[in-house]
Amino acid sequence: MTRSLQAVAYTRPSALESAPDGRRLGLETSRGATPRGVEDHPRFFAGFLTSPQVASAGLLAVADVAGARYYQQQLRASLDPVVTGNGDRLRFESFSGCGGVYARLDVLDTGLDGGEVGHGTTNVDVNNPLREALSRIGSDDPLHLRVGPDEMAVTTLDGPVVEKKVPLPDRWLRGFAEAQVTAAGFDLRAELPAAEAVRFLRSLPRSTARGASRSTGWVVPAGRGLRPTTRPVPGAVCLPGPERLAALQRVLRHATALRVYGPSLAGDTVAASAWEVVLPGMRLTLTLSPEASRGFSGEGGVLDALATDEAAEDAELISVLLAWEPRIDIGDLSAASGLPAERVRAALVRLGTSGRVGYDTAEAAYFHRELPYDAERVERHNPRLRAARALVAEGAVVLDGALGTVTAQDGHAHRVRDDSGALSCSCLWWAKYRGGRGPCKHALAVRMARRGAVAGQTEVLIDGGAR
Repeated sequence: MTRSLQAVAYTRPSALESAPDGRRLGLETSRGATPRGVEDHPRFFAGFLTSPQVASAGLLAVADVAGARYYQQQLRASLDPVVTGNGDRLRFESFSGCGGVYARLDVLDTGLDGGEVGHGTTNVDVNNPLREALSRIGSDDPLHLRVGPDEMAVTTLDGPVVEKKVPLPDRWLRGFAEAQVTAAGFDLRAELPAAEAVRFLRSLPRSTARGASRSTGWVVPAGRGLRPTTRPVPGAVCLPGPERLAALQRVLRHATALRVYGPSLAGDTVAASAWEVVLPGMRLTLTLSPEASRGFSGEGGVLDALATDEAAEDAELISVLLAWEPRIDIGDLSAASGLPAERVRAALVRLGTSGRVGYDTAEAAYFHRELPYDAERVERHNPRLRAARALVAEGAVVLDGALGTVTAQDGHAHRVRDDSGALSCSCLWWAKYRGGRGPCKHALAVRMARRGAVAGQTEVLIDGGAR
């Protein structure tokens, strides 16, 4: 597994301190992107939290996910959460070390008081002493929040005094991108009031010594609550590895509702899902991969967007028009760019693969952020994408007009069919996943080779073994 070291440097450790007018929570930032360009330690907010206990519990939940592996727990990994200032809210994001759980705390404008929210994205230091201090907050005494360095610290800074280097696997980077694309296909499936939300979440099994279970279950709305079911009946939501929702326990006593999101289920296919706890002035969302042992990195939802030149060119244009919006309006982008809405959506998917936009299921909309890592590696190190490009470069794909036949170079061929734009293949990958984990390398290669070809071509044969 390819990995690199992610270096994050802070002016000092984040800390919770006492002050004459209440407590002060200082969250230190690392190098990050802003409208003014890359800054070493951007400052996003200085003001008060309207619900200190709720915000502290939410931050701890996000940090819990960042430091957790819900599968193969003996392997540890932790990356400091990412914070984004969107002008009217702060978003704290993290991803589990196993690549199967994405967490986000949205602190909305009603959760903030007395300060302007800046724009930009960077890592934020959440260290063990800070976690212990946050866990001891037992009252709603005034809590001042600062995201970024003190003005005095900026003027006297000689260099970073806190530096961390953590392993950053490529599958972690790909997973962050895939989770956004997956969530964009979700719809709201259920909404539970506070009492039912607490009852349901507390009934779920806790993590075991061996990590999350490999079993997959489903839940279906029943009255004001949810009931488990052994099969995906109409309206059901997949709940794989329910132990992975453990971080939500942090905020249960503050919950006002629970919203559940997921795709429309077909057959017994397992699927990802999102679980959002509504809090006073905030939202905490956990998105689960389709199986506890299956991270988001292999889902393949981004591959079609990465394989097309048109989406790449459109994404470059759309990226210039983004302005750290908390909610990206596709109609406005369409008018400003001159592109039809369908191409704007495809461009946003492409930008999502590089970490430049996220997706908010509560608002069913993308939001602008810039993840603080080399996002181009998501494309460079995707094995199916590399294999597809190699097939095209080797001349293994031959499109034969309306007949759609291909002569294989070594006698070993795979048949790729086009059913109204959806490509299927005769290879073992397709037989195993039936499109549930994105296109195979053969279908990707065909899509690349068909650029500029006549629409409606229905069948090709391509050289290469099954993957």
